[in-house]
Amino acid sequence: MQIEQQLQVANCGTPFDILGVTKTENGIEIKTWKPSATSVSVVNLNTGEDLGEMERVDDTSLFVAKFEGSEVFVYQLDVKTEENDFSVIDPYQFQEQAYHAVHFVDHQPENVYSQLGAQLIDLDVGLNKPVAGTRFAVYAPNASSVALVGDFNWWNGSSHPMQKTSMGYWVLFVPGIDVGVKYKYHIKDSHGNGLPHKADPVGFHAEQYPSHASVVYDHNAYQWQDKDWMQDNADSVYEKPMSIYEVHLGSWRKNTDADGNVSYLSYHELADQLIPYVKEMGYTHLEVLPVHEHPFDGSWGYQPVGLFAPTSRFGNPDDFKYFVDQCHQNGIGVIVDWVPAHFPEDGHGLARFDGTHVYEYEDPRKGWHPDWNSCIYDFGKETVRQFLVANALFWVDKFHVDGLRVDAVASMLYLDYSRNDGEWIPNVDGGNKNYEAISLLQWMNSEVYEKHPHAMTIAEESTSFPKVSRPIYDGGLGFGFKWNMGWMHDTLHYIAKDPAYRRYHQNEITFSMVYAFDENFVLPISHDEVVHGKGSLLRKMPGDEWQQTANLRLYAAFMYAHPGKKLNFMGNEIGQSAEWNHDSSINWHLLDYDKHKGIQSLYKALNKLYVETPALHELDCKSEGFEWIDHQNSEQSILSFVRKSKDAKQKVYVVSNFTPIPREGFRVGVLDEGEYQLLLSTDSSEFWGSDFEVEQTMTADDQGRHDRPYSIRVSIPPLATLFIVHNEKD
Repeated sequence: MQIEQQLQVANCGTPFDILGVTKTENGIEIKTWKPSATSVSVVNLNTGEDLGEMERVDDTSLFVAKFEGSEVFVYQLDVKTEENDFSVIDPYQFQEQAYHAVHFVDHQPENVYSQLGAQLIDLDVGLNKPVAGTRFAVYAPNASSVALVGDFNWWNGSSHPMQKTSMGYWVLFVPGIDVGVKYKYHIKDSHGNGLPHKADPVGFHAEQYPSHASVVYDHNAYQWQDKDWMQDNADSVYEKPMSIYEVHLGSWRKNTDADGNVSYLSYHELADQLIPYVKEMGYTHLEVLPVHEHPFDGSWGYQPVGLFAPTSRFGNPDDFKYFVDQCHQNGIGVIVDWVPAHFPEDGHGLARFDGTHVYEYEDPRKGWHPDWNSCIYDFGKETVRQFLVANALFWVDKFHVDGLRVDAVASMLYLDYSRNDGEWIPNVDGGNKNYEAISLLQWMNSEVYEKHPHAMTIAEESTSFPKVSRPIYDGGLGFGFKWNMGWMHDTLHYIAKDPAYRRYHQNEITFSMVYAFDENFVLPISHDEVVHGKGSLLRKMPGDEWQQTANLRLYAAFMYAHPGKKLNFMGNEIGQSAEWNHDSSINWHLLDYDKHKGIQSLYKALNKLYVETPALHELDCKSEGFEWIDHQNSEQSILSFVRKSKDAKQKVYVVSNFTPIPREGFRVGVLDEGEYQLLLSTDSSEFWGSDFEVEQTMTADDQGRHDRPYSIRVSIPPLATLFIVHNEKD
């Protein structure tokens, strides 16, 4: 098929071969393809001279003009149609500049987001001012043609055919396209069949349903104000307090207008309302459920399509930057959920992007996720690996986020994850480990930690896969932290039991300490534990109203005392009664009741205590910071242990009574003589407790207990946790 015919049927893969400027024996020749044009004229922008109309070729939409002389000039096309007249600087005269889009794109993963997608650039071509426009580049190696479509060409797939490069990228620089312009890619497969218009895989901004169009965006416009935060937080987080408030931005709180219409809070409104709340409550970090663009609200962001675009449900990318910036200026770190484990099949997305499996494994035994009915990235394909690593870097680089919590890591590591025999393909050694995914995660972690020292990565990994948060040189995956799913499962199972039966399950509440320092752990009570019929955290607790509330307070304090960083999902801190519902907000009206205000006060006090008490956070990840006092008292269901500061001068003794029976004059073995101070009792009336009287000051005597030389006498309230501190004097 001749190129003219390819242009006619919108299936031209090499438009630079015919369009633009060509040198001939007699001078230069300019050709342009302008569907619907009745006439086209050429204007020399170097001189401002109108060079006259172009000739139509054989009653097609191809126009040609010939000029004597060999000097190439920059030109504009004045186009007339039956509907309107317009002027454009011809994109096809900038062939060399378009090809530059993918120079060195495969050399560094950051080049993916600095060269692909829609990049705003100014071309210095010898005029009085640069030619401003947008350079587009997209990877579709098996397509027969790719065209740029948008409002600027009335979504006509024959107006802006892109040029295919030897690397499988399609490129075009279009003058005049600026911030805010909507676009997609019109792709035809290897057989010339048209596909649904595709959003840009590296698009930085996107519209919502029904268009899902990509939007040109300038990442250099926002002026950050968080320099001090970025510099001050470039050191280790392991010895710092980290209490994370996990939030779904769409349902933390809603707007309701005078007519009762409910809508999302914007990023700016979230900055105005959420940040002061998090700061008042004493959390150190916010973790937001995925904010990359996703088509289905009910996926909570875990079925992403636009990995490089913060969802426009709440505003534009600058608005999200403002939200992060305000968090930092208020001393709050920001962690975003990152989802490299799967993506949905929506027509505008990545699935079968050019008619073939560009991003996903071709074989459904590797490329289809049975749990989520979605595609799985091909972790062995170099372009996909670069795409994913680039995306991880992108969020840390362009949005200054402080951490990436990587979702569903276990599903990436195991080839047989959620699959029966015969439904998966073994690796080269006949085993079930996905070596490609393992190496991808190692690469991602090494890139993030090398290039962005202030950031951290956190794995949601639910198995006993070894060394998830250990260095790559030691055979680890290289994550900074791992969610302790075992702790979460065991302790929730224990605390849900009637106190009368807890004596038979003592191992469930203590077992986590067997492996507590095998990884750098985060203790999560996340969104997954308060949805889909699992009940709210409060409703997991046994007993009547008072006992449920006391159990919740007891458990929350035990969590803050246990080694490991902390994470709580929104609503836990007010004792929300109902399960989380993404379509509605947290039940803030509950704070009209003393019980829920008391629970909120406890979480606030626990955060303050955790942050201000070195013994409770400095050695969260080191065994030197923890010592059992007594973990074998199953008969009374009482646990006691001590947390130590890095210099060992501060010791916090934690005593938890998992029964509703108060224990007066209970002796606890201690390491040092001298005075001990009560820091917190979860039974305090401030927290809607019974205010059972507990000694505020205790003096150790030489009646040894629990293999310690000294002991203190303490009254332990029912269903309560006590924090008691001893500070060694200098």
